[in-house]
Amino acid sequence: MGASGSWALALQGFSASRVPRQLRSTWLSVAALGLAAVVLGTVAWRRVRPRRRRLQQVGTVSQLWIYPIKSCKGVSVSEAECTDMGLRCGHLRDRFWLVINEDGNMVTARQEPRLVLVSLTCDNDTLTISAAYTKDLLLPITPPATNPLRQCRVHGLEVQGRDCGEEAAQWITSFLKTQPCRLVHFEPHMNPRRSQLLKARFRSKDHVAYSDVSPYLVLSEASLEDLNSRMEKKVKTINFRPNIVISGCDVFAEDSWNELLIGDVELKRVMACTRCLLTTVDPDTGIMDRKEPMETLKSYRLCDPSEQPLYGKLPLFGQYFSLENPGTVKVGDPVYLLSQ
Repeated sequence: MGASGSWALALQGFSASRVPRQLRSTWLSVAALGLAAVVLGTVAWRRVRPRRRRLQQVGTVSQLWIYPIKSCKGVSVSEAECTDMGLRCGHLRDRFWLVINEDGNMVTARQEPRLVLVSLTCDNDTLTISAAYTKDLLLPITPPATNPLRQCRVHGLEVQGRDCGEEAAQWITSFLKTQPCRLVHFEPHMNPRRSQLLKARFRSKDHVAYSDVSPYLVLSEASLEDLNSRMEKKVKTINFRPNIVISGCDVFAEDSWNELLIGDVELKRVMACTRCLLTTVDPDTGIMDRKEPMETLKSYRLCDPSEQPLYGKLPLFGQYFSLENPGTVKVGDPVYLLSQ
C-alpha cells in the first residue's frame, strides 16, 4: 500500500496491517478518489475566483450634484445612490423634470438663461419650486395619474413626461415671461432615451431620462482651477453642471481614467463632454455672456482633428461615464483607478 493509502486509513483510526487486504483495497480506491476531488476542486477554485485588482487612489469625491429640473439650479448633496440613470437622493433624481414649450420641445438655459435661477427641492411628500423675488410653488412629489402624459423631444429623441399641472405651467411661464411653458416629470414605467442613438460610443444598455446623453459627468477641481487661471473673470463648478467633482488629482487627469471605483460603485468612461453656450450663463444672475468660458476653452481644449467626426469643433471639458456597478457614493470617498 502506498503512503497516501496508509495516510487515508490512519485518518480514520485504522492501522494498515490490521485491515484485510480486500477491504484495504476498497478504502484505498475511495481515498484516492477523494484526494483527486480535493485537488481538482482547488485548481478549479483558483481558476474561477476573481483576481483582486490593484487599486490606485487618484483623488477624493469633493462634491456631488443633482439637477432635478434640466437646466435649473443644482442641489449639492453629501451622499447619493448611483443608479443606471444617474444620481438619486431620496425623491430627488438627476434631470427627471423637464420644462417644455407648447410643441413638446425641451426648453433649456440655452434658450431661456433665467432657468438657472429656478430650484426644485423636496421635503417629505412635497416639492418646492422657487426663485428669487417669486412666490414658492408647492407640488406633490408624484403628479396625479389623471394628469395627461406629454410627448416630449430632447435633442431630437422622443420621450414621455407626466404633466405637473396648470399651477406649475403658470409659475414657469410667469417667471420666464417669454413663451408658454409646462413642467413634466419622468416616471419609472416610461421608456428612457437611449444614449447610443445620440453618441455611438455608448452601449445599447445606456439610457437617460432628460439628461443630454449621459447619466454621469465627472470633473476635477484641478481642471477648473487651470481654466480659471487663464481668465480674468472666474467661473464656478456649476457653470459646467457636473455630477461628481473630484479633488486631489492632476489637471485633466479625468481624461485618462477608464474605470473608477468609488465605494462599491464602478464607473466606466465613455467619452469627453463637449461644451456649449450654456456654460456662459452666470448661475447667479441668469445672464448669458455668450463668450466666456467658451472662448478660452477653444484656445486649448479642442479635440485632435482625427476625432472631429465625434466632437466637432466644440471644446471638451469633463468626461462622461456610465455605470458598471451600482451603489452609494459620499463626499469624502476615495476614488480609485481600476484601469487607465
